[in-house]
Amino acid sequence: MEQEQLEFFRVELLKKRKELLDAATRTIGDGGLTQAQENLTDFADLAYNEGYRNFLLRLRDRERKLILKIEEAIERIDSGGFGVCEVCGEEIGYKRLMARPVTTMCIACKTEEERMEA
Repeated sequence: MEQEQLEFFRVELLKKRKELLDAATRTIGDGGLTQAQENLTDFADLAYNEGYRNFLLRLRDRERKLILKIEEAIERIDSGGFGVCEVCGEEIGYKRLMARPVTTMCIACKTEEERMEA
């Protein structure tokens, strides 16, 4: 992969990581997870608030995992392994990397993996 393409992916990955970290900071900062529940006396409001809080926690956990994948992808850019399938060693297609830059498998290997899991 050309250096210009690698730099493009590095910039995109860093932007995405910043977006995710900013969203996590806002969740904590705007009271999404720390909102006081003592003012809520209605059981329906309490239940909704708890459900919403659980939803935010699940969402942030998924985003935390994506941040780790982004960091691993940046490390692969630095080490020269970015864009190479970890299974077959072939180059991962540019369109696939554009759709999912954190991927570690080409479409053929990923399809086969999913078929085996089913």
